[in-house]
Amino acid sequence: MNLRHSNHLAIILVEPQTPGNIGSVARAMANFGVGDLRLVAPCDHLAPEARKFAVGAAPLLEGAQVFEDLPSALADLTTTVAATRRRGQLRGALKNVGQVPHLLAELPAEGRLGLVFGREDAGLTSAEVALCTHGATIETAPDLGSLNLAQAVLLFLYECTRQSSSQPTTSEGNRPVQGEMEALFRQMEAVLGRIAFLNPRRPEGAMNVLRRIFRRANLDQRELSLLRGMWSQIAWSIRDWRGRKRGED
Repeated sequence: MNLRHSNHLAIILVEPQTPGNIGSVARAMANFGVGDLRLVAPCDHLAPEARKFAVGAAPLLEGAQVFEDLPSALADLTTTVAATRRRGQLRGALKNVGQVPHLLAELPAEGRLGLVFGREDAGLTSAEVALCTHGATIETAPDLGSLNLAQAVLLFLYECTRQSSSQPTTSEGNRPVQGEMEALFRQMEAVLGRIAFLNPRRPEGAMNVLRRIFRRANLDQRELSLLRGMWSQIAWSIRDWRGRKRGED
């Protein structure tokens, strides 16, 4: 088992509904030496049932961070992977679980990778998948494709901590964390909405594509600062614009 990989991983559970599942996830994390558990609007993660299923990982439950929303839980992470079975245009291309370890190799020396899992009954929404830098799936039989939450976490952790996987290495430049990239995307959406580029009923249609473009660019801090400044200047320059006149080309 690759303990160095374990130190670069975080597990994020979005609105987990059953204390026993949270406890089982904590046990799986302890099996692979992963200690960063983040819960978004969870049920009672310290309930007796959770402690029962955690077995010796109860201290990990007690140290779990609780967040009100997913962006807050992802803000300090460099790379995030949404675990999802469903496909669709808004979700982009999905990696196979076996490809996720390669993302660890691309992390900066101090970077962290978050594995994001959804609700037991409904998984992650398309909007939540879009918040992550990548999506990944576990290929299963079509007749019963959904895995138990803890089983899915276990499989991802196994792939990410195998000894044969590449080691995280220092990448060129200082890469921004996800919260910094989200600030850029909010700037872009505000400006593009202001100039009527986005469909107000479905802004995610264009914004999700733009997110993928900028994520593929693998920006460093200097490039991010340039883009933030550029979008700020664009926002300032259109502050008095009243919009396109009717009938104008």
